Amino acid sequence: MAKVTLVFAVLLIALGLFGFVATGSVHPTALIPTWIGIALGIGGLLAISPSESRRKLFMHVNVTIGLLGFLGGAAGLCAAIFMPPRWASSRTRLPWLPRPRSPA
Repeated sequence: MAKVTLVFAVLLIALGLFGFVATGSVHPTALIPTWIGIALGIGGLLAISPSESRRKLFMHVNVTIGLLGFLGGAAGLCAAIFMPPRWASSRTRLPWLPRPRSPA
């Protein structure tokens, strides 16, 4: 399992670097997958050990890092789906929203 973790670490590092370069190296948040990949890579390298208890420990650490990364991505997706855009102020009427009723 440590080798699978290292493969995913390399893929996440490549994804983060590609996203950062593709956005014109302007948006540092595109590097978030890179940092998660680096953390998984370090944990994966430490999990390659003849000691079973050490291997179990670092693989559990890697699972926790992966779960936090997944939950962060899922929270961002839910926020993008269910929250209105930031540019939509109270003065802006969005075409898909009903018109507010004026007080009588």
